[in-house]
Amino acid sequence: MKSAILIIDVQSILFDPVPRPFDADRVVERINRVTSWGRTNDVAVIHVQHELAGSEIEFGSIGWQLQAGLKVEEGDEFIRKTTPDSFLRTDLETLLKQHGVEHLIVCGYASEFCVDTTVRRAAGLGYSVELVSDAHTTHDKPHASAEQVRTHHNATLPNISSFGVKISSLTTQELVSSK
Repeated sequence: MKSAILIIDVQSILFDPVPRPFDADRVVERINRVTSWGRTNDVAVIHVQHELAGSEIEFGSIGWQLQAGLKVEEGDEFIRKTTPDSFLRTDLETLLKQHGVEHLIVCGYASEFCVDTTVRRAAGLGYSVELVSDAHTTHDKPHASAEQVRTHHNATLPNISSFGVKISSLTTQELVSSK
């Protein structure tokens, strides 16, 4: 089964200002490890970038740029989005079909919004999903710490079976050691 890695919203304005997301530097390191593994194993690497006109995350702005620690290589693909759903009004599904992708490996930001929405939409479209449990993050919320939010999504998303495809959660180490 052909796979692709989706790196969602690992952008300067979301990762660099204080307060930074939970475990930010290690999340970027883990994403780099996942993408390095993926490139070695002929897995497509797709960076998804959120944008909002007239804001600090406007297309082309400094805040819109990928976070400086994120490793990008020739051959990586890029998708622009304007909603938490990486598929809605984007070319993502077309790109995945061009590559013959049936399975997605997901990491990035924000666990409870863009990561969650994209995982659910992907499953609804028939893609099996592996959520890299230690390679997605968010900021603390009034009701829960970012660590709690991440833990919740790692436990909840794999329990959704109604889409008819498997959603699983595994660590970076488990991913790069298992394939």
